[in-house]
Amino acid sequence: MTKSEQLFERAVKRIPGGVNSPVRSYGAIGEAPRFIEKADKCYIYDVDGNRYVDYIDSWGPMILGHNFPAIRESVIKACENGLSFGCATGIEVEIAEFICEHIPHVDMIRMVNSGTEAVMSAIRAARGFTGKDKIIKFAGCYHGHSDCLLVSAGSGVMASGIPDSAGVPKGCTQDTMTATYNDAASVEALLKQEEGNVAAVIVEAVGANMGVVPPKPGFLKRLRQLCDEHNCLLIFDEVITGFRLAFGGAAEYFGIRPDLVTYGKIIGAGMPVGAYGGRKEIMDLISPCGPVYQAGTLSGNPVAMAAGFTQLKYLYEHQEIYKELAVKGEKLYGGLKKIVEEKGLPYQVNYDSSLASIFFTDQEVKDYVSAKTSNLDLFAKYFKGMLKRGIHLAPSQFEAMFLSTAHTDEVIDETLEAMRGALGEL
Repeated sequence: MTKSEQLFERAVKRIPGGVNSPVRSYGAIGEAPRFIEKADKCYIYDVDGNRYVDYIDSWGPMILGHNFPAIRESVIKACENGLSFGCATGIEVEIAEFICEHIPHVDMIRMVNSGTEAVMSAIRAARGFTGKDKIIKFAGCYHGHSDCLLVSAGSGVMASGIPDSAGVPKGCTQDTMTATYNDAASVEALLKQEEGNVAAVIVEAVGANMGVVPPKPGFLKRLRQLCDEHNCLLIFDEVITGFRLAFGGAAEYFGIRPDLVTYGKIIGAGMPVGAYGGRKEIMDLISPCGPVYQAGTLSGNPVAMAAGFTQLKYLYEHQEIYKELAVKGEKLYGGLKKIVEEKGLPYQVNYDSSLASIFFTDQEVKDYVSAKTSNLDLFAKYFKGMLKRGIHLAPSQFEAMFLSTAHTDEVIDETLEAMRGALGEL
């Protein structure tokens, strides 16, 4: 047995499924997951000493590559002062000011500990502000594992074949309505059906948990119009797209102004962190200012804030990175699409800038239903083919590939050759 297999054998006895998050499981692949020991630039190294080109990027936040020197040094320096105080710190103020000064649609922001917590809190704020109960989400969009949002969720829920979740009482989801991604008419119908009762529409501006599904032209703009017409809030879940598609995230990238926005790990440079923010009159309702309660002992942790502030300042000062990532994306993902077309394979390659997915289906993938037509057995074979060629992808058909600035042209060429070989074996 390899060391990874030995660790997994031990892990399944003490950790459900042997992993602390379902998306790390290789269950759909039929293998033990690789246990990672270290990472640097665009590479990760497992406990057996194998090196892989990494396209998970810790699910997005490693936009500058792993172990970025300035971020590493900021963490070491912060640790010298202590790990956690449970009290207010100056760096919390600095990062909040920085974000609000440079993101036009964020007047105020509250730090939390995960994307799940950020979305849960934003939904509560929207309900508190509007005095309404209903929310509208989209099938296949994943907004964390809070009870009210585990309805037609994507990501790990899709890969495991469980449409929702056991343990969630019906009462928790009775006010959650599900629309069809890229179909604004389905949203309009729900808004009319529940006229005056909808607090918010929440959307992944680029679907990235049913695989990557970009919005059709005009879709997000129409959502903004519908929310205005029906007096409800528009929430952008930017846990994936925030500070990745552009410094201002998908809101800047597509030119749409949400009322609230949620962020995840990228504002901690990979440390456990999340945040939600938006219009001042909404955020003023958050405790201790207002009646919408939300708290967290570790929120604004000084080590996470140090890492995140260093990364955000770097991204702001080097916004040419976003054009460079788009060029890299076209080279890699556009190259993959050409390989598929040259081989006459009936697969779909969806991408937008540094995010992408290949779907093993002959249907255009534009929503949850079309994504589910993918052949999971073919994906598993493709995954194994890439892994043996030294390329580490997310072990699920319904996850994204992430590019970082550390992925060089040479690495991309190497990846394309691996893709050609792995697809050839299918």
